[in-house]
This record gives sequence, C-alpha cells and structure tokens, in this order.
Amino acid sequence: MSAVDAIVIGSGPNGLVAANLLADAGWEVLVLEAQDAPGGAVKSAEVTATGFVSDLFSSFYPLAVGSSVLRDLHLEGHGLSWCHAPSVLAHPLLDGRTALLSRDLATTSRSVAEFDSRDAAAWQGEVSRWQDLAPWLVQTLMTPFPPLRAGVGLARRLGVRDGLRFARFATLSVRRFALESFHGQGAALLLAGNALHTDLGPEAAGSAVFGWLLAMLGQTVGFPVPAGGAGALSAALVRRLQSAGGRVQCGSPVSQVLVRDGRAIGVRCGGETLRAGRAVLADVSAPALYLDLLDGGLVPARLRGDLERFAWDDATVKVDWALSGPVPWTNTDVAGAGTVHLGGGLDDMSRFAHSLALGLLPAEPFLLFGQMTTADPSRSPAGTESAWAYTHVPARPRGDSAGVLSGGWGEPTVRRGFLDRIEARVEQFAPGFRDLVMGRHIAFPADLEAANANLVDGCLNGGTSDLYQQLIFRPTPGLGRPETHIAGLFLASASAHPGGGVHGACGANAARAAMRSRTSGRLALAATRALAGPTQ
Repeated sequence: MSAVDAIVIGSGPNGLVAANLLADAGWEVLVLEAQDAPGGAVKSAEVTATGFVSDLFSSFYPLAVGSSVLRDLHLEGHGLSWCHAPSVLAHPLLDGRTALLSRDLATTSRSVAEFDSRDAAAWQGEVSRWQDLAPWLVQTLMTPFPPLRAGVGLARRLGVRDGLRFARFATLSVRRFALESFHGQGAALLLAGNALHTDLGPEAAGSAVFGWLLAMLGQTVGFPVPAGGAGALSAALVRRLQSAGGRVQCGSPVSQVLVRDGRAIGVRCGGETLRAGRAVLADVSAPALYLDLLDGGLVPARLRGDLERFAWDDATVKVDWALSGPVPWTNTDVAGAGTVHLGGGLDDMSRFAHSLALGLLPAEPFLLFGQMTTADPSRSPAGTESAWAYTHVPARPRGDSAGVLSGGWGEPTVRRGFLDRIEARVEQFAPGFRDLVMGRHIAFPADLEAANANLVDGCLNGGTSDLYQQLIFRPTPGLGRPETHIAGLFLASASAHPGGGVHGACGANAARAAMRSRTSGRLALAATRALAGPTQ
C-alpha cells in the first residue's frame, strides 16, 4: 500500500476532528478504528428495547457547542442537528426543593433565590463574569500550553488585580467557592453536581472552576443532544471527513507505531504495514501509546516512570432503561430537565466523593441521570422515556461504605447489589420508577473498557482532572502539548491537554501541531525530547 500523509489511530471525536482538519489542509488521511463502527465513546444503539435509542457512553454536549473546535466544522451541513430539553439540569432534594438550571437566566435566578433571595444577584454576577471572559477563557483552555494569543487576550481583559483573583478562583474547591460567593445551597448544588461530572469532589482543589465552567455553559448554550442519538455526531464527522477525501477503516486495531531514525513512519495493523509520510496521530490513552504501541527501547526511562504514575479518573457504572412512561418525579420541576443530578445535598456529595477516595462502594451513589426522550422526542415511542444513569465507582473496590457488598466487579452479588442501589436511589426521588422499567442495559467498568479501549476500567475522562495532572502536567510533566519525543508522532486523545469532554480540542491541537511540525514545530520537538530524557 502506498503511503498516506497521515494515519490517525482511533475514530473517537478527537481522532475524527484531527482527521478532518488535516484533510481540510489537503492531506491524505486514513483513520484506523479497532471497533466495527466509528465514534469511540460517542455512539448510540437500541440496547434496552425496540424503538428505544440509548447513548452508549457520552450523551449531552455543552462543550461541543460552547467551544469553537467542533462548531467551526459546521457539522449541521453534514446531517447533524441539536435538540434541547425544556430545562438544562435539575438537582432535587428529598425535602421537595430543586435547584434548576435553565438557559433562561431569570428562571435559574428564581430557582437559586428559593434557597436564599440574595443568590439571584450573585448568580447573575457569575453569568456576567462568564459572558465577559468566555471568548478568551474557552480559547485559552482549549489551545496548547502556553496559550499565547488567547492567554494574552484573557490577561488584558482581567488586568493584573483581577487576573490574580481569577487565578486564585481556579484553585478553589466548590465548597470554598460556594461559601465565599453564595448564601444558600441552590447554587452550590448546581456547581458541585457539575464538578462531579469529572472525578473532583466538593473539597478538591480546582473543582470550583470545573463546576463553574459547565454550569455557565449550561446557562448560556445548554446541554444539547444530537437528534437521533449520540451516534449522529460521529456520523456527521465521518461524512464530513469523507467529503474532504479522508477515509475511515474499521475493524483495524493498530498493534505498533513504527519508528525509523527517531521519526514515526507508519503503523502495524493486522499483520500489515501501513505507511504515513508526514505524521501519525494517536487518539489513544497516553499509557497505551507509550507503553503498548511503541517499542520499549524507544521510551525514555524517565518518561516510562512518569507513565507508570499516570492517574486515571474514577471508574463508572452505567445503566440504560426503556421506561413505559415519564419518570414519576415527586417534584414536577424535574420533569422537563434533560440532565438530573441525584446526589442529595452538598454534604451528601462530599460523603460520596470520600467513599471513592477510600476505594469504597458508595452507600448512596451520586447519579447523573439523563431523560433522553425529554431532550429529543425521537429517542423512544410517544409517551415513553429512554433514560440512563451513571455513577462513579472504585475500579477495584476495597470494601463497601454500607458494609453490605463484598468483592470486586466480577462478583454477581456485587453487580446485582449495586444495580439495586442505583435504582433505589432513583426511587427516592421518583417513587414507582421501577414499575416503568420495560428493559435495561447495564455496563460495569470492564464492559465499558471492552467496548472502548480508551475507557480503561470505565474511566471516562482519559485521566484524572486533579490539578497535578492538568496543563503542563498532562499527561506527564512536560509542555502540556500534543508533540511526543518522536518526530511526526502526536498524542490526540483526552489524555492530552485540555483533557476529557467531547470538544475535539485534543485532536485539533494534535492536527495543528502536525501541520507545523516541519517548520515552527522543531523547537517544541527538541524541548519535548529534552524533558522526556534519553532513550536506552
């Protein structure tokens, strides 16, 4: 086979974004996907009952429309359309109160004011701050480190004094930020629940900025879903790539990245050697790239040691349901929300996060619950609901905070017991929920990894969101850039900066680095090699 310009390993959103940008630049691009269908963790299928579409992994996509990477691909011209639920997010409490996030600012303000009247103005102040900074802030977060152009714009906007205060804010925990900025619990629930989309609990440093970012995106652009299922987003990316001349080859697992004289020249795939004349981009986890796909002698000892300390985020258990009717929420404000956080109050969420930190199964799991038919009526027959929930869990439980379950995820009693715990949690807020279940599909950590090798132990974000593995520490201490120590080889997955979420920035950064690698990219390569250390 003659060489293509670039080979992209993996067809998740990052891989497909990278391939599209390279194809737009006139490169001949081949995407190799191990699974039988493209999309990575952006897929949908009928797995619970006929006529019920479930998103198998990710589901709501505020970052996809909130940042310029995917938005600038104009996927609407390739069949993608977005749907919104009437409300963005609801966080109910067992006392009947609900914190509600809506794209209508007045609605959100009224909701947080029900917890304390002073918080309406405080929430509006945060939204104003977001609107003032968002054009520079989002670009700063999504571009390789250091983000020179966007960072300068953000610094100018903030000024020295406000810049220092914003830097302090970026290190705060959700609990501390809520204590300093709000009076009631409503805003804290919205912020802490959004932070728990990552592996950051209410006391974790940096959890405030993650929760704030997602809450502000929800406030301004919502949590949209692709019409017809998450797979529609992947399908649009594939169609766009094909229209630009790129190709996707499924059922093609890559076993090795080939290197000659310090440069990536292709890959080995199913016993066949495929050549890449200009670059190889890997939408795989950092440990998989360096420890599995590269010959051991090509990986410096210092880099190997860093990767052996690579920290994954929390594992996941996900359940999809086909429901015969709408969820019978006790509080009717929850009915119109696409996303629901079932986690109790702030202290309850802290207890949940503490259980995970101790390696214990949570007694009362924090659930992210999706009402997909509420957001997109095409997901199930009229009058029914296609729903899901997921929760973070220890990858290898050391015990059970409730003192009931014993063993790992391979134990049938643990699986059954934890599924019952999830459904009991929903029943607390929606009595009669179980009576509506027509079918269910359950994915435990090993099931998620089997379906997508990047989801190691069911970890969704390509590595922890903790501060010690962000920016110049992602995936290892270095430059926070997609370049590797091997010329022409780029890390394009969520293990690279800026990390998890369906935004495509990791792939875009890798593609842009590849396009400039033989000109201005030489300095980055030299610096990356120096930081990685000498090879054997």
